[in-house]
Amino acid sequence: MHSIVRRLDLNLLVVFDAIYRHRSILAASNELGMSPSACSHAIARLRDALSDELFVRYGNAMQPTAQAIEISAGVEEALRILGNQLAGAQPFQPATSRLAFTFAATDFTAFAVLPSLISRLEKEAPRLRIKVIHSGHEQSLDDLVAGKVHFALGFTEGSAATYEGVEGFNCFSDEYIVAARQNHPRISDALTLDQYLRERHVAVLPWSDAGSVVSGSLSKAGYRRDVAVELPSIMAAPFIVATSDFLITIPRRAAEGLAKAVPLSLYPAPFKLPMYTLRVFYHSRHASAPAHRWMQDQLRQAFSSA
Repeated sequence: MHSIVRRLDLNLLVVFDAIYRHRSILAASNELGMSPSACSHAIARLRDALSDELFVRYGNAMQPTAQAIEISAGVEEALRILGNQLAGAQPFQPATSRLAFTFAATDFTAFAVLPSLISRLEKEAPRLRIKVIHSGHEQSLDDLVAGKVHFALGFTEGSAATYEGVEGFNCFSDEYIVAARQNHPRISDALTLDQYLRERHVAVLPWSDAGSVVSGSLSKAGYRRDVAVELPSIMAAPFIVATSDFLITIPRRAAEGLAKAVPLSLYPAPFKLPMYTLRVFYHSRHASAPAHRWMQDQLRQAFSSA
């Protein structure tokens, strides 16, 4: 065995890989379940072993040195191969596992997926940790390829197809419906297309680089809706709709969940819309790991009867 490998604690490489991906000692320590001081001590030991600073603080981020950049791909690949080989040698034990899974999602997709999933995980794997980070449309897939997240939720097949090694499956499909405040002055038992077009609307567009499915479908049919409020997040939308005469068109699962929090009336969309299909993406580097396969199964089973 090469002399430098013999004197290295391989755990130091795990710390190096986490800091390199996150550019943050705090984020790396959170991922690894260790204190920031222990993380700093580990990277100091690796600096001594490799005779290089490896990371220097620039602003709020830890920027890698030239040597860190040079060795990063090899370290990541070595850890991936070793981790897959060792993980494949023993079954995953969800009841006792303390693993952490990181998901990239907008608040809209987190709202649609996490309640059912977390309810299931609480029973099956009570010590598991879930972290959700908010990412833009393309950024989430970049994070997936870089190994910063395990799953990316709700992104289109077209974008994913351009990323080598990215695989995915459908989590669930849902129809779009229209929500209005209860006792709307112009809408009662039914909603017609004419009524829909006469009202003003709230649109949730979580990605600046993606257009609205609803507006696009109306445009194809020769219609246009009047968008009064455009939001990057679902958080404020139901409260705006419940206290105004504006309408919102969103997937049924989300609408029914929001209607439990605020007084909303729900109507079938009065025009043709494609089904909303939420997809789950992951990188092939994780595909053979028992823990990752188990989480894929949990996602599928959480919505199999929905």
